[in-house]
Amino acid sequence: MQRKQKIAQDAERLVELLHFVADDTGDKFTMNVINGEIVSFGPGAEGAPDIIVTTTSEDLCNMFWGDLNPSQKYLQGEIRVKATQEDVVRLDAITMIIWPDV
Repeated sequence: MQRKQKIAQDAERLVELLHFVADDTGDKFTMNVINGEIVSFGPGAEGAPDIIVTTTSEDLCNMFWGDLNPSQKYLQGEIRVKATQEDVVRLDAITMIIWPDV
């Protein structure tokens, strides 16, 4: 339980700009996260991202509907993440909280 609490605390301090790219359709989306809260999400690639997540449109939809744990697809190479190593580790930890059983 302590590990999950630490991850949750780290997530609360998260401030990132993320781009999501559907490589099969070319669609792009921008998510702004401040203090662990999603403050905006919309179409297009706005600003200089800290993290770029690229995969198929189907995987993006399944991920946002909560039907897909992105960690599994990342390890299989089906989701690509361009970010610093620290951000990749932080993103992986957050997915364990959001999708613990998927």
